[in-house]
Amino acid sequence: MSETKPALDARLSEIVPRLRERLRDDATRPRNGRVRKVIGVVIHAAVDEVRLGEICDLVDPKTGRRAKAEVVGFADEEAVLVPLGDVTGLSSLTEVVPTGKDLQVPVGAGLLGRVISALGDPLDDGPWPPGEIEGTYPVHAYPPPPLSRILISEPIQFGIRALDGLLSCARGQRLGVFGEPGVGKSMLTADIVRGTDADVAVVALVGERGREVREFVERQLSADGKARTVIVAATSDRPAIERVKAAYVATTIAEYFRDQGKHVLLAMDNITRFARAQREIGLASGEPPTRRGFPSSLFAALPRLLERSGPGERGSITGLYSVLTEGDGTLDPVAEELQALLDGHVFLSNDLARRDHFPAIDILRSRSRLMEDVVSHEHKLAAGKLRNLLARYQEVELLIRVGEYKEGADPLADEAVQKIDRIHDFLRQPSSTHEAMRTTFERLQEIADA
Repeated sequence: MSETKPALDARLSEIVPRLRERLRDDATRPRNGRVRKVIGVVIHAAVDEVRLGEICDLVDPKTGRRAKAEVVGFADEEAVLVPLGDVTGLSSLTEVVPTGKDLQVPVGAGLLGRVISALGDPLDDGPWPPGEIEGTYPVHAYPPPPLSRILISEPIQFGIRALDGLLSCARGQRLGVFGEPGVGKSMLTADIVRGTDADVAVVALVGERGREVREFVERQLSADGKARTVIVAATSDRPAIERVKAAYVATTIAEYFRDQGKHVLLAMDNITRFARAQREIGLASGEPPTRRGFPSSLFAALPRLLERSGPGERGSITGLYSVLTEGDGTLDPVAEELQALLDGHVFLSNDLARRDHFPAIDILRSRSRLMEDVVSHEHKLAAGKLRNLLARYQEVELLIRVGEYKEGADPLADEAVQKIDRIHDFLRQPSSTHEAMRTTFERLQEIADA
């Protein structure tokens, strides 16, 4: 006997809500994938509904081993992931669980004085999470809109006479320090971090030796300098993705302090190792090599990273990027690309380093594109005079060495020869010593007017 309509309606009113609830639970349940193969530094996994940049959990059902990985591409209906950290213990049974989230980093005043990893975890012995953490920022973000940036109008003090006097840098400028191994790039970076008048310094140590991280923290930073510095470290033994993320995480932390209206110094030592790690990931994930083995994705990633520094709507990020060059750098695609992207170039000389002239800055090859916008007219004249004297001395130096130089033929050359020792004394500066910008200008003007 069939049910009456009221009875059928009553049963449906009980069943339909339960069905809807089950459908809602099923819709929100993550659709797990499975590792298919591991090739070099990348993992191929069969997993649905993931997007580029998404973080996935890698879970081994037998050992309970867990790790994280980021989606960096797709190939043959499989997701290509790069593990964030060590993957020892994972197997072909490992499940891939999408999180639906991108990598985030904690931000706040509590990071000052701390050393953290590229994943936002502590590397020092301090409490974690530290106090005064205000939330998280996404590691991958867009630069400020061009017309929202404040105009650059003030110089930043580095405490290095050669830089503050002849290559003055502006707040919000992006400066590259180019040099071969062993010419003092890391030492100069550390001296600038100690001597700057920026409100906050964020230092990214990308691909450095493990011992150098502790040396930087305990020997090269003063107590006052450490109290206003955040260090993000990914040593050379860490996976390529961590070395890449260290640059992004440091930039993200600098953006947080910039958004608070502070003037931030972002020092990256060095960006060449970021480029090499990006190449390692790109080639392993199947990208074709282009310029000297670097994939095209690197030359898209560099401007996206560098454009995030500079002035913002309130504060500013002054970017200082160390660049490891091969020879004179003319055949180095990374150095060549960075010269086009940055607002200034400081070239370190191997010849000066061999003569124990530190900082080994080649003044005549170096240039700050924004110096004229932020220093006084008198400062520009004095700096131009010293550059002219250096250039003229370089032209007659060989004649002086072989004893063929004769005074009186060229007044500018005579002045250069007379003042060259004072100029060299001005340009030399022992490590860990700093000078106020006003004092530097006075010494510069004294030499130019003498």
